[in-house]
Amino acid sequence: MPSFKTSDGLNLHYTDQGSGLPILCLAGLTRTGADFDYVAPYLSANRLIRMDYRGRGGSDWDDNWQNYTLPVECRDVVELLDHLGLEKVAIIGTSRGGLNAMGLCASVPDRIIGVALNDIGPELDPRGLSGIMTYLGRNPVGGNHEDIAAALAHVLVGFDNVPMSRWLEEVRKHYVMTDTGLQITYDPNLRKAVEAGGDVPDLWPFFDAMAGKPLVCIRGSGSDLLSAETLAKMQTRRPDMIATTVPDRGHIPFLDEPEAVAALQKWIGELA
Repeated sequence: MPSFKTSDGLNLHYTDQGSGLPILCLAGLTRTGADFDYVAPYLSANRLIRMDYRGRGGSDWDDNWQNYTLPVECRDVVELLDHLGLEKVAIIGTSRGGLNAMGLCASVPDRIIGVALNDIGPELDPRGLSGIMTYLGRNPVGGNHEDIAAALAHVLVGFDNVPMSRWLEEVRKHYVMTDTGLQITYDPNLRKAVEAGGDVPDLWPFFDAMAGKPLVCIRGSGSDLLSAETLAKMQTRRPDMIATTVPDRGHIPFLDEPEAVAALQKWIGELA
């Protein structure tokens, strides 16, 4: 399993597949590079790099949970690029991954050639933030993969017409069966880091840091984190931004929906 060592001594897991334009995939808050399994076949003409943040998936947990922050994660990304000898990459950022992408455009703009935002923007809907805190850092109580998959189909906001097979894929990616039941695939102390983070700062300057770079934003029609109003503001600020809304999806679209694939392919054309 490929990994690299960070400057503070953690081994972080990544995958590096294909050739061509390098695209770095950054997942959501509690997620892993497996999130991009669905879209990977549509990006096969590119070099697809996925990194598990510290404390998630195949990467080491940090003994100091206070390091589970966006600035530290951005530093880890830069160190991965250095490890791979990559001067520049495009980024597909899902949720928190999009926040990291904006942060990287502000801190190391010359290393980012374009950004695709998956259901994230510079204003975060409080409804979505509250929803995240209902499960963050907690293992499911009872049940197996099939039980949790059935529950997701009913409790996740904004999702319709998703086959049960997809929910089961999701659960198997992000929960591991152990002798004591299903467990999350990340450090539960991530919750402490989020709680200690305080109020969300003004993110519009970070959005503006992407100026001049090809940009796409994909929104789920039923998203409770990225509102239609915020997407409209983003389009006003960046008239050249490719924007699409995926029907029957909440936070987050899977990215293999036809609308998402078309938007990403158009964006890649602009990068080229």
